[in-house]
Amino acid sequence: MRAALVRLRRATGLPVAFGGLVHDARPLRIAELTGTATNALRGLAIRTGNGLGGKSMALSRPCTVTDYPTARHISHEYDAAVAAEGLRSVVAVPVVVRRRVRGVLYGALRRPVALGDRVLDEAVAAARDVEQALLLRDEAGQLLAGIRGPGTGAGPGVEGDRRSWETVREVHGELRALAPRIADPALRAELLAVCGRLASADAAAPAAGVPLAPREIDVLSCVASGATNAAAAERLGLKPETVKAYLRSAMRKLGAHSRGEAVAAARRGGVLP
Repeated sequence: MRAALVRLRRATGLPVAFGGLVHDARPLRIAELTGTATNALRGLAIRTGNGLGGKSMALSRPCTVTDYPTARHISHEYDAAVAAEGLRSVVAVPVVVRRRVRGVLYGALRRPVALGDRVLDEAVAAARDVEQALLLRDEAGQLLAGIRGPGTGAGPGVEGDRRSWETVREVHGELRALAPRIADPALRAELLAVCGRLASADAAAPAAGVPLAPREIDVLSCVASGATNAAAAERLGLKPETVKAYLRSAMRKLGAHSRGEAVAAARRGGVLP
């Protein structure tokens, strides 16, 4: 959210930007502010339908006002906070994830000026950044929940269940591909820790200190799932040539002469499940 607000200000020239996310069934609260002169907006609870942001949430689309205090097409529950900050022209853009409003971004001026299409387009683009981050976080949370949940683990005690172990390998690959795209360092660290537990679960005698870089492990995870270099590059957000270079480096470190040998060596060393 903070990065999106900074982008919004930089791209539009608007001096003030703020916003917040919806948590569970509670009202949205303004939690991030940039360019503000007071704390009047911080912690403000925005309910669906109320004010400009609430209207944007109710309609699931961007809304603007040229002069907030005199605007007739919005309600005015938040006039005191808006006046304390001296805001006049305001744009509000909802963050919509899978048809559900998860947050609102605002950009504002301290004078009454009609906000043009360029400002609106940049505000929408900033909201989409937040949307993509939330989608990634949701996906990561679902994968982690699947790993933690009963009946989803696999290891030496489930050797007879080949499909279950292949599912673990598939999830491991998805987590490795997802982790670099997660902005939240705590969640990213948890994802990688889960990857480590999965990778070592089936290693009978893990080799200590297999010296593979994180991106080399990511590439090997994709290769283990049968992905081509092009498919691995798309999944990891890399160029095919970069994937090839990581794969060659991993093979050299593992003493492998083929992709299959590299995957097998990584599994023996507890690097891959």
